[in-house]
Amino acid sequence: MGQTRPLPSTLTAPMNHPICGNTSPTPTFPVSRPRRLRYNPLVRELVRETELSPRDLILPLFVRPGKGVRQEISSMPGNFQLSTDTLVDEVGAARDVGIKSFILFGIPEYKDATGSSALKDEGIVQQALRALRKAYGTDVLLMTDECFCEYTDHGHCGLLCDRGGILDVDNDATLPILAEQCVSHAKAGADVIAPSGMMDGMVRAIRTGLDNAGFTDVPILSYAAKYASGFYGPFREAAESPPSFGDRNTYQMDPGNTDEAMKEVAIDLAEGADMIMVKPALSYLDIIRRVKEQFRVPVAAYNVSGEFAMVKAAAAKGWIDERRVTLEILTSIRRAGSDMILTYHARDVAKWLK
Repeated sequence: MGQTRPLPSTLTAPMNHPICGNTSPTPTFPVSRPRRLRYNPLVRELVRETELSPRDLILPLFVRPGKGVRQEISSMPGNFQLSTDTLVDEVGAARDVGIKSFILFGIPEYKDATGSSALKDEGIVQQALRALRKAYGTDVLLMTDECFCEYTDHGHCGLLCDRGGILDVDNDATLPILAEQCVSHAKAGADVIAPSGMMDGMVRAIRTGLDNAGFTDVPILSYAAKYASGFYGPFREAAESPPSFGDRNTYQMDPGNTDEAMKEVAIDLAEGADMIMVKPALSYLDIIRRVKEQFRVPVAAYNVSGEFAMVKAAAAKGWIDERRVTLEILTSIRRAGSDMILTYHARDVAKWLK
């Protein structure tokens, strides 16, 4: 008497265990049973509110000079620095599993204080765009990240100026060359321009530059709410950023702010942005939700390198189920309100979903 019967060790009831279900002819409690929609896996699938599909995913790719280059990024397992020829193969393989959208980051032959290599018609991203367009025509969607951090020897997102003895990005001096970079990419075949530098007025400058060059139909995906985050670490290896990478708090957003993100988004939309990005994704799901609910525009979220690397590292230790956790994370990003996700998991996820 008074002892609690131990639970069975498995889900299979022993012969003397009561059969599941209320056997009373007139059950009165509970009246509402949400579990009815969970017992059958086909019913669970039928009533699922948020779906994840390969068409939702954008694969970031890093292109560098050379031939036959496929150099793995140690902090981002399964991701590579690629030369143009191997980039074409990589895009083809991703397309075969259902990935159709890609965003390109360039690692130039040389870096200097002004990021001049970003503006050349034979720049590395321009070469990559032409090669991919030749190989795949309009079967793939090609986006380009528009910034100078990959091209400058100081690693910042634009031209520098002296602000009271402290080097900082010169916002207004950066805008003309940013617009020039975007026009160059549009000429080379970019479908979507994605400025990421968080410069004030960048969308207006880019929209004006594109329109004046005849690219009125090229949309802008603005990194409107990009936070000064610690989750970008592995990207610095991928982009070969200098050790003196520096402090970006003067132009990227404070992680504690949400109302400011709404202001940034409103400004970029007023200046001509067609789509909005929130970066990073996982720690900023509330921002994704607020942007979607307040503005009702297409919203992208960047599942960034540090978020990716943490999953990979824990999975390598056997601490988590990589597939299950990855799908859960990306579904949560979609559930928060994003219409598209930039993610280094894209290839694996497309294979799992297929």
